[in-house]
Amino acid sequence: MATAPVHMPELVRATSARQVRLICGIILFCYVVSHFLNHALGNISVDAMEIGVYYHTLFWQFLPVAIVFYTAALTHMGLGIYALYQRRQFRWRTIEPLQLVLGLSIPALVMAHVIGVRLGQTLYGHQKLYPQELYLFFVAAPGRLWQMTILLLIAWVHGCIGIYFWLRLKPFFTRAAPYLLAAAVLIPTLSLLGIYQGGRSVELEADDGEWRTHNLARRQVGSVAEADTLDRITGGLTVGYFGLLGLALAARGVRAWRERRGGTILLSYGNGKTVRVPKGLSVLEASLRHNVPHASVCGGRARCSTCRIRIIGDHGALPQPSQREAFVLARVGTADPSIRLACQLRPDCDLSFFQLFTPHTHAADGQASTPARIGQERYLVSLFVDMRGSTQLAEKRLPFDTVFIVNRFLGAVSQAVIESGGQPNQFVGDGMLALFGLSADPPTACRQALKAASSIAMHIDELNALLSHDLRQPIRFGIGIHGGEVIIGDIGYRDHIVFTALGDAVNVAARLQDMTKTLACEAIVSEEVRRTADLAGDALPQQEVAIRGRDEPMAVRVIADVRELGALVDGRERVAA
Repeated sequence: MATAPVHMPELVRATSARQVRLICGIILFCYVVSHFLNHALGNISVDAMEIGVYYHTLFWQFLPVAIVFYTAALTHMGLGIYALYQRRQFRWRTIEPLQLVLGLSIPALVMAHVIGVRLGQTLYGHQKLYPQELYLFFVAAPGRLWQMTILLLIAWVHGCIGIYFWLRLKPFFTRAAPYLLAAAVLIPTLSLLGIYQGGRSVELEADDGEWRTHNLARRQVGSVAEADTLDRITGGLTVGYFGLLGLALAARGVRAWRERRGGTILLSYGNGKTVRVPKGLSVLEASLRHNVPHASVCGGRARCSTCRIRIIGDHGALPQPSQREAFVLARVGTADPSIRLACQLRPDCDLSFFQLFTPHTHAADGQASTPARIGQERYLVSLFVDMRGSTQLAEKRLPFDTVFIVNRFLGAVSQAVIESGGQPNQFVGDGMLALFGLSADPPTACRQALKAASSIAMHIDELNALLSHDLRQPIRFGIGIHGGEVIIGDIGYRDHIVFTALGDAVNVAARLQDMTKTLACEAIVSEEVRRTADLAGDALPQQEVAIRGRDEPMAVRVIADVRELGALVDGRERVAA
C-alpha cells in the first residue's frame, strides 16, 4: 500500500471524461441488472418479488452505496450532456449515435418513477413496492406500463452498447461474446415476463376489497395532494432537464458560428489528399466528416493509439497534448513530439501529416473485420531460441544440407512450443520467436514458456541422436525468455504482412538469448517470468545483467541445463493443485 501514492499521478493522467463516464455507467448497469433480476422473480410470485426487493433496497440504499450510486447517476447524466455538446462528428454507420440518444432519453423517462417512489418515500414516507406499482401499471393507469416497458428496454440496450464498447478490445471478448449475448437476451426477457406475470396476479387480486385496504392505504400510495406535489416536482425537473439539453444544443450552435467566423484550416494527408475544415475539429473528426479512411480501433476514445499521425514540418505551433493523450503516447513508448493522436489533436493552423497505421485495414468508421489483429496491447511471454554454430555448420556442408539441418532444428523447436501451448511466430535464419499468452493468462503463459524451454532441449536431444552420423558435434542452442506488455497485430506491406508482437518485452527476450553465449548457459529467464510463474525464489540462480537500452541492471535467472525447468514447473503445478 505504501506505493499507492506513487501511482496516483499516472492514474490521473490515464483518466479522461470518457473513463469517468464508463465507470459511472458500469455502476448504473449493475443497478439495472439487479433490478431486472428482481423483476424476473415475478415469474414465481409477487411475494418473491417483494422478498427480492427487500434485499435489493437493503444494498442499494445502504448510505455509502447510495452516495456512490446517486453520484454516478448525476455524473453520468452530466457527462452525457457534455458529450452531446463536445462531439462534432458521429460515425453514423455505427451504434454510437444510438447509444447517446438512448442515454439522453433515460432521465426524461425515469424521472416520474424515481420521484414517485424515492422522493415520495423521503418526503412523505410512502411505501410503494411491487403491489402498488403493478396496480398502477395494470389497473389504474395502463398507459404507464408501455412507458415503463420502453424505459426498461432503452436502459438495457444503452447499457449493453456501453459494455460492448468497453469489452470489445479485451483479449477475452471473443470467447465471452456468446455468453454475454445470451445474458443480454435472457435477462430482459425474464424481467419483462416477470412484470407481466406479477401484473396479472395483482390485476386478479385488485377486485378483492381486503387486498385494496391492505395494499392501497394512504401510507403506501399517499394522498391526492401529495401526488400533485410530486407531479409538479416531476414536471419542473423534466423541463429543467430538457432545458439543459437545449442549452447544450445552443452551445453547439454558438461554437459552430464562432468556428465559421474563426476561419478554416487545410489538412494535408501526405498522399495528395487535402480537406478544408473549421478550426476546432480533431484530425480524426475531420477524416470522418470527409470520409477519409482513418484507423481508429477505439472509435476516438483515446483508449488505443491506432489513429497516430506523424506531423510533417514544424509542430511547435500545435496545442500541447492533453494528459490523456500524453499518457497513451507514453504507454506506447512514443517520445517524438511530432507523433500525435488524431482523435485528440485539434489544430488551429494548416497541418500536413501522414498516418502511421495503414487506413485500408480499417473502415472510416473505425470498425475492422479482424480487430484483434490490427493493434492490441497484451501481456505476452516471448521466447527467443537460436541455433549455435550454424555458421560453422554451413562452411563444411552443401547449402541444401545446411538448410535441411536448420529446418529440422526449427521443426523440433516449433513442435516443443506448440506442445507446451505456445505459438511459433517468426523465423529469422536459424532462430525463432515464440509467443505465449495469446489464449492464456500471464501465470499460465510463463509456465508454458518455461516448460517449452525444457521440451526444446528434449526434442533437440532426439534430433541429435537421429543425426549423430552426420554431425561432428551435437546441435546446441540458446534461449531467452521475458514477459511484459506488447503490441500485437499485423505488420508488413501488402502481400507481405505477418502477425507478430512489438515492444520492449520482445527486444529484451532477444537480448537475453544473445547473452547465453557469453554466460555459457542454455537459457536466461527474466525475474519477471520467474515471479509470474510463481516458482520458488531459490529454485534458480539469480544474476543481474546490463541490458542494452536500459539504464538499470535487470535481474535474471541463469539456467545451465533447461531440462530442470520442466520438473520445477510440474512441481509448482502439483503444489497448486
